[in-house]
Amino acid sequence: MIYIILFQTIIVAFHVQSITMKNMKFKCIIFDLDGTLVDTIKDIAASMNYGLESRGFPAPSLEKYTKIVGQGIRKLASLALPPSAQDDQTVDAVTKEALSYYKDHPAVYAAPYPGIVEVVTELRMKKVKTAVLSNKADSISKIIIAKLFPPNSFDMVIGEQPNVPRKPDPTSTWDILTEMDVSPREALFVGDSEIDVATAHAAECSALGVSWGFRGRKILENAGADRIIDSPAEIIELMNIRYS
Repeated sequence: MIYIILFQTIIVAFHVQSITMKNMKFKCIIFDLDGTLVDTIKDIAASMNYGLESRGFPAPSLEKYTKIVGQGIRKLASLALPPSAQDDQTVDAVTKEALSYYKDHPAVYAAPYPGIVEVVTELRMKKVKTAVLSNKADSISKIIIAKLFPPNSFDMVIGEQPNVPRKPDPTSTWDILTEMDVSPREALFVGDSEIDVATAHAAECSALGVSWGFRGRKILENAGADRIIDSPAEIIELMNIRYS
């Protein structure tokens, strides 16, 4: 009899927890920038190619860039260089040239993915707090968002900053949540790469992968994304169905 009562208690507790999770609302959505909100790969490649070619190195293919972006511009320079030229001095020199070019040409080819601007606008209308967190330089991240999105589309836009660890370290994510007065359980982290999924997990947020970005569905599945979507409109559907 005691075991039956204990079992029923566990079932009731689990049911209550399920109801609580189902009815929980996301109060904040944190978006990755490159490959999630905006297709920036051509501008990234052009900037890095400028840095490489200024030092006499060959330019990688556009396809290669989709596989090595996401960890900051210095790491990108290292991965784009031939293995024999990945010493600190050469990496620093290429990074400096690429960053200088990128600051002057931040959004020549870049464009929001179809439907993204409309989704962000609707989220704002629903009073959902929104932020952008990128491993791209902070100043360039802000310029791109300001150029491609309507004013006040996001509550916060944060890129790579000196002395602040990059994603997947959760520090910047927690800073955003603190500023917005939101708990990790109330936050959805949206991104296209394994780095974004790892960031969400480290910060204890829900991880939503987008298949239209640079990495693709398989990478997101292997990274352990909680859910993967194929179109921006599904973000609104997810909010309406699960969290309305």
